[in-house]
Order: sequence, then C-alpha cells, then structure tokens
Amino acid sequence: MEASWIALLPFLVVIPISILTKQVQPGLFVGLLLGSYLVEPSLLGGIKKMISYIVDNIVVSSNIRIIIFLYGFAGLIGMIKLGGGIKGFVHLVSKKVKSKKSAMFLTWISTIGTFSDPDFRIVTISPIMKALRKRLKMSKENIGFAIEATSNPVVGLVPIATAFVGYMVTTIGNALKEVGSDQEPYMVYVKSIPFNFFSFVIILIGIYYSFFRKAKDEVGENTGQTPNDEQGEEDLESCHRAYEKDTPIKPWNLILPLAVFLGFTIFLSWWDGHFKAKSFLDAFIRSDALGVMLESLMIAFLFTLVFFLFQRIKLAKLVTHFVKGGNELISVIILLALIWGVSAVSEDLHFSDYITAHVDWIPHMFVAPVLFLLGGLISYFIGSSWGTWGLLMPLGITMAHDAGVNILVVIGAVFASGTFGAFASPLSDNSVTLCTILDLDVIKYSKKKLLPACIAAGISTVLFAVASFIFR
Repeated sequence: MEASWIALLPFLVVIPISILTKQVQPGLFVGLLLGSYLVEPSLLGGIKKMISYIVDNIVVSSNIRIIIFLYGFAGLIGMIKLGGGIKGFVHLVSKKVKSKKSAMFLTWISTIGTFSDPDFRIVTISPIMKALRKRLKMSKENIGFAIEATSNPVVGLVPIATAFVGYMVTTIGNALKEVGSDQEPYMVYVKSIPFNFFSFVIILIGIYYSFFRKAKDEVGENTGQTPNDEQGEEDLESCHRAYEKDTPIKPWNLILPLAVFLGFTIFLSWWDGHFKAKSFLDAFIRSDALGVMLESLMIAFLFTLVFFLFQRIKLAKLVTHFVKGGNELISVIILLALIWGVSAVSEDLHFSDYITAHVDWIPHMFVAPVLFLLGGLISYFIGSSWGTWGLLMPLGITMAHDAGVNILVVIGAVFASGTFGAFASPLSDNSVTLCTILDLDVIKYSKKKLLPACIAAGISTVLFAVASFIFR
C-alpha cells in the first residue's frame, strides 16, 4: 500500500472519540478497527487483521515484560496493603509531625520513597496529610497541589524503578522503529528528560505554593498535637484506598519490600551493564532497564511473600490481594495492547511516509511547541498521560525526524503534554483518587489548580520554542 491521506484516518478517528467519551480505549479501539479494515478490506479480513495486530504485539518480548511488570508491581502493592505496610507507614510518620512547615516538608521529602508510581504515592502520603490538616491549619488545596506536583511530574523524570519507565521507553522505541532509526530507546528517553520542561516548571511552582504562598482557606487551630486521637484515627480509617481498617500497623511491611526493590534495581542496573561499560556511570546507561526492573520486582515479590508468611499472613489472602492489586491495572494493559496495535497498523499504512512528504512547510521552531499544546489539550480532555503519549509519540518523532528538529526536544514535549493533563485534568484518575482521600470537590479543586498549571504550560511552550532554536 502506498502512502496517502488514508494513513491519517485512524488518528483522525482516535482523538475526537477519545475526547467525546473521555476514555482513550474506545477511540483506540475504533481507530485500530478502521485501520485494520483499510489494510484488509474484506468482511472478516479486518477483524482477523485487528486480532493479529493485538496478539502479535503483545507477545513481543519487551511488550510482554511491560505487562508483567505493571501487573506484578500493582500486585505487590496489594500485598503490602494487606500486610499493613501502608497503614503502618501512615501511623509512623503522622506521629512525628507537629508543625505546618514540617508537614509540608514531609510531603515533599516523602517523594524519595514513593516516587515509583503516582497512585501509590497518593494513597501513601494523602492519608497522613488528611490526619494532620485540621491540627495544623493547613489548606486541603495546598496539600493536594503539593502531592500532585510531586507525583506524575516527578515519576516522568526518574529513569529507573518506576511504573512509567518501561512504557515511556516502549512508546519511543515503537516510534523510532517507524522512522527507521536504530537508536537505543532507553538512552533516547534518558537524554530527553532535561527537555520535559512542564514537569520542572510545575515542580518549582509547587515549591512556591507549598512554602511561600499563604492559602486563604486555612482553618483550625495550631495546637501542636499529633493526630493520634479519636478524630485523627477516624480520618485515617476513612482512606479506604490506602488501607483497610482491619489490617495491622506494620510500617516495615512497606519499607523493607520497597527497599529491596529499589536496592536491587540500582545494583542490577550496574551489574547488567558493567560487562560492556567503560565506567561506573556508563554501566547504568548500558543496562537493560526493563529487564532489570522486572528481575528486581521478582526478587522483591519473593522476599515480601516469605516475609509475610513468617508473620502468619495466610497464603490464600496474599494471593487474593496480589491478584486484586494487579487487576486494578487491567484497563492500562488493555490501553497498551490497543496502542501497540494502532502503532503497527499505522506502519502498514505508511503513516510516517505520508507525514514525511507533508511537513516541510512547518518551521522547525514550532514543531515541539505545537505538539506540546496539542498534547496538553488532548490530555486535559481525556485525563490520561499514557494515552496522550501513545497517541502523539509516533506523530511527534516522525515530524521531528522529517523536519530536522532535535528529536529529544520533541520527545520532551510529548511527555510534558501528557503530564499536563494528568496533573490538571479533573478526569485524571490520580486527581480523583486524591480528592476522594482528602474530601475535595474534584471540579472545584481542578479549577483552582488550572491557573498555575496554565502558567507552567505557557512558560514551557516558550522554553520548547527556545530549545528548538538552540538545539538543532
């Protein structure tokens, strides 16, 4: 099949349907179905081709490893929740904080131990802040803003031991393959991190809001008391996403499994790469990041399983909560399968070839800013960073490759655009989880954080234009 405007049809269908339904999966499903029929235009040919696209891409080694990692990581968190690790950590930390500044500092410093996944971070730190808020005259909106500014924006900047890195590398790898590039996807991702301007800017704004700006709705008296009284306990127990009422209070059931996971991720990253590296830092760059994270997760899972069995936690309950935790990411796994399928069908329709022939007129300075603004708009309406990355990365890398734009700047723009929506959109699952725990009205809270988010987006747009001019 020769390249033609028909190659655009799947994408022209995906974006509006995703915006109208406020879900990415329906748009991707229709786009993949349409693309499959364009490739195989017969009654059953399109259906067979669609199934082939999904199955063939799921069983690709890198893709199946991502699925296993995501399911396994969510399952591990489910086990930790059962073992009282999150509940214990909440109680441990809430006893130590007695002032508003120390509470806000805790919100930020806790990122070090909870950066691996936004939802995990939210369900870990939000209950603590909820219990402290009334005692320390703190604004719920300020607390929420600080937590969200250190969730999605931070996770996207960390190249190891996160639930995002495997997917981010895969979206880059698939797009690079479409334009015939043999660059190492993980290295490209690492080099693109400095160009994720929105994440850096919103983190700085978050610091200002947390420590230098006084909120108007701060209520309550600063008694200096800790939240170990009856009301504080009620606040904690109402956070059902963080833990269940009947679970034990054992902070080490969170600390040790995560320490094992992070420790082995760092060690195995060096070990895997040091055989072919010239220096200590070069070893981390040359390692198989996804493989290392999967191995570290398996070690952490086995450690946690044995550790909890010694505590007389029943194996049947551990299995049930592992599956329950993993099942929370089934929608994400379906999303990935559809994205991989759409990427494959766009390759068969010669999408990149068509874009190549029609992007010469776009000034190179405007490619990254336009992609960022377009992606920000899409991600705001669908509330999904992953969905936005999957939709725009093939388009962005193709445009960068053909327009002579620095590919790292464009990748940074695509990742930044998805982060904007995950942070600012009232449809973001992270925002909904946060508001549920902190008793915030989702719409009102989202309106309040939209202004600083738009300020960060405006600054980022200018930075993308400047970077496109400097880094050609």
